[in-house]
Amino acid sequence: MELRLDNSHSLKDKRHAVKGLKDRLRGKFNVAVAEIDCMDLWQRSVVAAVTVSADRGHAEQVLQAVENDAAALLGPELAGVSLEWL
Repeated sequence: MELRLDNSHSLKDKRHAVKGLKDRLRGKFNVAVAEIDCMDLWQRSVVAAVTVSADRGHAEQVLQAVENDAAALLGPELAGVSLEWL
């Protein structure tokens, strides 16, 4: 998930917003979440959510729910989402 945090004015503001998102997604969906890019920029972030499942359909449902929840929480700050299967 690519985030554009226009209301962030420092790395501290950004860390607060990203930590809130990560904690919410971990707690609600039991997924692993990490900031994976743009760590030194204070108005951008790339956050990955990961799940492991023997059933691809279940994994798709979980990740779609993660995306929907992030979109509801972030609104226009969620600039883009991509999905990758391994």
